[in-house]
Amino acid sequence: MAKITASEVNALRKSTGAGMMDCKNALVEAEGDAEKAIEILRKKGQKVADKRADREATEGVIIAKISNDKTFAAVVRISCETDFVAKNENFVNFVSEIAQKAADDKITNLDDLKNAVINGITIQDSVLDQLGRIGEKIEIVSFETISDAMVFGYVHPGNRLATIMGVNKADVADIETIGKEVNMQIAAMAPIALDASGVDAKTIQTEIEIGKDQARQEGKPEELLEKIALGKLNRFYKDNTLLAQNFVRDNKISVDQYLKSADKDLTVTGFYRISL
Repeated sequence: MAKITASEVNALRKSTGAGMMDCKNALVEAEGDAEKAIEILRKKGQKVADKRADREATEGVIIAKISNDKTFAAVVRISCETDFVAKNENFVNFVSEIAQKAADDKITNLDDLKNAVINGITIQDSVLDQLGRIGEKIEIVSFETISDAMVFGYVHPGNRLATIMGVNKADVADIETIGKEVNMQIAAMAPIALDASGVDAKTIQTEIEIGKDQARQEGKPEELLEKIALGKLNRFYKDNTLLAQNFVRDNKISVDQYLKSADKDLTVTGFYRISL
């Protein structure tokens, strides 16, 4: 059996972040081969993942980042089982690094993100290493991106909610402030779509039926139920679609009117809001 030195164990611990005894045992099993030991540690992480596949990972960290040229935004949610891990600075930094990698490299799908390399190791393997070290079920559960003339990202304190948003023009006075305020609107008011055209047919039909039922219970004539329900649907659009919502900082105008006050052609082209 190969003799394992303390310096070898420490070097493996620094390179993987795994516990001291885990590193020692892996090196013993690998007969001193550091590369094999790393593979053993990753396999251990996979075994932990299998054991914990039935556990609920309802906590987590959500981070939004934008590229240096401000034309690409990414938001990543990585789940864990406990609030203790979610608040751990190292775990928050881990998620932040992944989100920044996605933004910097303008990665657009989850498989490519998992295969992206940070510090010589794929993100998928990094997740497994975290899992093996922390001992909780950890997985990337949400990944969304936006690319446009200019993008914005916002992370709410506590890392439990984040938003990204794109606009169609960058050459607008005070565009940074405008983007920040509208992004905050998305975080605070949780719109379900950009405008009425983005609301799915099932939701529309449900709202119409609810409107009819409410009007019926109020004793309205049957022949007026459809008209009343459509009126309620318009109110639903106003409350729940971003451009039609009252602007939080000035509820006398809509978000769309706020944008148009800066530039007649300025609009939001898309957004994502992810929360625990």
